[in-house]
Amino acid sequence: MSTERPKAYYTAVFLRGSFRAIKESMAGKAEDGLPCWLDTRMLGMLCRELTACSEEPTLPADAHEALESAREACDQLLSRCPGGLDSTLCHRHLDAILEALQRAIDALAKAPVPAAPSRWQSATRYLLHGWKRLS
Repeated sequence: MSTERPKAYYTAVFLRGSFRAIKESMAGKAEDGLPCWLDTRMLGMLCRELTACSEEPTLPADAHEALESAREACDQLLSRCPGGLDSTLCHRHLDAILEALQRAIDALAKAPVPAAPSRWQSATRYLLHGWKRLS
């Protein structure tokens, strides 16, 4: 993994690819009104990963906002699955998630990478942690 981009960038790219694969593998097309049956376990796993990514403390504000928007759309989709949506609505939810993830990726691509802690900062943290453990 390159150190030029934050970790959240790579997570967002993975999530966008996963949600795109879900959308492309769905049996129903966006125009038909057939019921949509998604794998809720996989969708739940992706939603948890999206939640964890959106809660990272070093995210820029615009990336955090886009990830929160994607998480909310994913929660709405998950609350109606399986079988609570027709293909048209399911595609709309997935499009909203994909659009928000793309905004997050664009924002994270421009984000500066946090500097690695210096040796002194690491040593200080190590000593404080040891001191607290002994207290």
